[in-house]
Amino acid sequence: MIETPASQPAVADPVDEALREVDGLIRQRLASRVALIDQISAYIVNAGGKRIRPRLVLLFAEAFGFRGHERLELAAIVEFIHTATLLHDDVVDESDLRRGRATANAAFGNAASVLVGDFLYSRAFQMMVSVDRMRVLEVLADATNVIAEGEVLQLMNMHDPDLTVEDYLRVIRFKTAKLFEASARLGAVLGEADTATEESCADYGRCLGTSFQLVDDLLDYEGETAALGKNVGDDLREGKPTLPLLLAMERSTPVERAMIRRAIEQGEQQRLPDILAVVRRTGALESTRSAAKEEAEKAHARALVLPPSRARDALIDLCVRSVHRSS
Repeated sequence: MIETPASQPAVADPVDEALREVDGLIRQRLASRVALIDQISAYIVNAGGKRIRPRLVLLFAEAFGFRGHERLELAAIVEFIHTATLLHDDVVDESDLRRGRATANAAFGNAASVLVGDFLYSRAFQMMVSVDRMRVLEVLADATNVIAEGEVLQLMNMHDPDLTVEDYLRVIRFKTAKLFEASARLGAVLGEADTATEESCADYGRCLGTSFQLVDDLLDYEGETAALGKNVGDDLREGKPTLPLLLAMERSTPVERAMIRRAIEQGEQQRLPDILAVVRRTGALESTRSAAKEEAEKAHARALVLPPSRARDALIDLCVRSVHRSS
C-alpha cells in the first residue's frame, strides 16, 4: 500500500555516496576537445536533475550485493541517454525552460542542442562497450530504439484530440518508462539475478516510470512553474493530449468538450484557465493521480521479490515519492 509522505518517514538513501561518484564520472566522460560540447555539457550538468534512472541502477545493484565499478559506468550511461532525449525533446517541443532556467536550445540554438544530444548518445555507446557485457549492450540498445519509437509516436499524436487512453499509455511506456525499466534491469544483470527476478525488477522500473510520467502530466495542470522548473501549460501549448485532458473530455459537457478539442488541435495555451476549470471540475486530476498510484503500487509489489535491505527500502520509498511530489 502506497502511504502519503506524512505517514511514511523518509528512507536514507544507501547509494548517495555512489551517486556522487557518478556525478564525477559524468563530468569526466563529458570532456571533449570541442569547446562548444564542453560548454553545453557543463551547462547541462550544472542544471542538476533528480538522477532517478542512475539511482535505480545503483539501488538494484546494491540490492543484489554488486558494488563493482561497472555500476557507476552504467548509471552514468543511462543519465547520458536521458539527457540526450531531453535535448532533442526541447528542440522538437520548442521548449524554453527546464529545471528553472533556459533550455539548451534556447541558450545555444537548436542545431547545437541536437548535435550535442547526438554526442551524448555516441559517448554512451562508447561507455557501454567498455563494460564488455553483451547483455548490457542488448538491454541499452533495445531501450534506446524503443525510446526513439516513442518520440515518433508522440509526434504523430500531437494535436490529436481523438487519441485513446491506450495509445497515450503506449507512448509513456515507450518514451519514459522504457529507460526506467532498463535502469532497473541493468542492476539485476550486474547482480546476476535469475531470469524471473530480472523480469520483476524490469517490471518495477516500467511501473515506476509510468507513475512518474502520469504525475508529470498531472503537474502540467496542477503545478507551479517555480516548483516544476518549467512552464505550466506547456503540454497544452504543444498540443499534447495527456490523461488529464482525455479524461476531462470524456466527462465534460459538449461545449466544454469542443473547447478542449480545439485547444488540443490548435495548441491554445491562452485557454488554459478555462480548461483548468473543466479539468478540476470533472475530477480528471484526481483520476490521473489515482492511475499513478496504481502503477506505483505495482512497482512496490515487484520490489518485494528482493531480499530485505536498505536498498529495497529505498526502492519502495521511491514508489511513494513518485506519486506525492510537486516537481
